Amino acid sequence: MESVMKNVSAEKRRQALLKKIRTLPAAKVVVVEDFVDFIRQRDDSQLTHAFSKLSEGALKKVWENPDDAVYERL
Repeated sequence: MESVMKNVSAEKRRQALLKKIRTLPAAKVVVVEDFVDFIRQRDDSQLTHAFSKLSEGALKKVWENPDDAVYERL
């Protein structure tokens, strides 16, 4: 039940935010859009970094082999 209430509350917050955005002049809407894009990019970047760290162990066997050792000396 509590998670349902959080979803309703989140939806109400979204609707309230949309109402506020609709009252902004076009130039301010662009600023809001840029900010939203920034937040999304930051989240995507953090996910990419986390996935990279998780895959290091599995890829270590591929990266560290005698045939590729010559590249480490370059």
